[in-house]
Amino acid sequence: MSSTAIPKRVALNRNPATESSATSSISASPFDSPRQSPSSTSLSSMGSDHEVSKMLDTYGNEFKIPDYTIKQIRDAIPAHCFHRSAATSLYYVFRDLAILGSVFYLFHNYLTPETVPFLPARVALWTLYTIVQGLVGTGLWVLAHECGHQAFSPSKVLNDSVGWVCHSLLLVPYFSWKISHGKHHKATGNLARDMVFVPKTRDQYATRVGKALHELGELCEETPILTAANLLAQQLFGWPMYLLNNVTGHNNHSKQPEGRGVGKQNGWFGGVNHFNPSSPLYEAKDAKLIVLSDLGLLATGTALYFIGTNFGWLNLLVWYGLPYLWVNHWLVAITFLQHTDPTLPHYQPEVWNFARGAAATIDRDFGFVGRHIFHGIIETHVLHHYVSNIPFYNADEASDAIRGVMGNHYRTDAHTGWTGFFKAMWTAARVCQWVEPTEGATGESQGVMFYRNTNGIGIPPSKMVAKAQ
Repeated sequence: MSSTAIPKRVALNRNPATESSATSSISASPFDSPRQSPSSTSLSSMGSDHEVSKMLDTYGNEFKIPDYTIKQIRDAIPAHCFHRSAATSLYYVFRDLAILGSVFYLFHNYLTPETVPFLPARVALWTLYTIVQGLVGTGLWVLAHECGHQAFSPSKVLNDSVGWVCHSLLLVPYFSWKISHGKHHKATGNLARDMVFVPKTRDQYATRVGKALHELGELCEETPILTAANLLAQQLFGWPMYLLNNVTGHNNHSKQPEGRGVGKQNGWFGGVNHFNPSSPLYEAKDAKLIVLSDLGLLATGTALYFIGTNFGWLNLLVWYGLPYLWVNHWLVAITFLQHTDPTLPHYQPEVWNFARGAAATIDRDFGFVGRHIFHGIIETHVLHHYVSNIPFYNADEASDAIRGVMGNHYRTDAHTGWTGFFKAMWTAARVCQWVEPTEGATGESQGVMFYRNTNGIGIPPSKMVAKAQ
């Protein structure tokens, strides 16, 4: 697939001796100009009667708010891209299940102490098994994701049946996830309503690290070891924590329309999770579906208990547990990098709309694995946020079609290759600490937020005067 080439990004390493404002930081940069912004040519869709001042992303590129409409996006996509084939989709499900079964059969029967007596070699090969099964399991997860968006086939019954089975096998509460994930799509980039990887605002981040707001304007670099530890914790525990306590979603549950969110908040014992039918993530009409999701998990858990008691818990850990952790890792990594990048804006509710929010995503590249095992979920995510019921096997063509409408608002990291995926994880962890408006922003621009950090990378945080005690 061809891609919109974006020049290699340049991270401005700030000079703390000269940083007094965003403007001074740019002028002090050793580079003549920041890299080309992916969003530098369109005008605000709100009209000229709304005051808009300069907005700068993390790297100092000027940002302009998208001005196209959802109708323009949909009209640009060829009609046949919307066609969903149950036969094609089912082929990929059976293909992935067959790969999972075949890999297990081969390793279980031919990688034994008798055939490979050298223990370190056997451990290394079984480690390879967990990695391969984790990759293919993630592909199966993606196909269930297609079901949740009704992109799998024209039949809602088939979609939900396949999605429920596949997600339950991976210990994912299908309907519970489907409902909350749908809300994420309806509010992507909205700081008050988004359900996935909502970035911390300046005051939230300051509370987390125990600093005053004005102290975030000072250069106090986070050690690479701490960054790595935080990233590791995110990858290991991010997905179960999201399901158990909505850790990365919004925390405005008091606005739940049926009043279910009163007194509830994210966190342990806060009453917000993906398993309780009374959770504020859902409405009363969803209760039966949440119970059905839980029953799917109970069935899989029962089967796993049977396997563990009859074949050994260590075997279960290797056969299923470690591949399951790999699946969790890939889910968190993919989702994190689809919505976290130094070029991406986030919006306060008063300046957000669907077209703006859907553009606040980015396509990545993961080579053969991304295309053929993960079913393109990494490479065509921008399109997916505009039209989520297009099947993955038509997504490349549809993505090409909407780029002409989006222009420089379309963001891609595809030019970096599959190694760029891992580099982007580290960059995002170092650079994207919290969001705030561009210093000096006025009018509508005050509601458009960009990532800032204390690691000396890019535009410095806004200077704030300490309050008198």
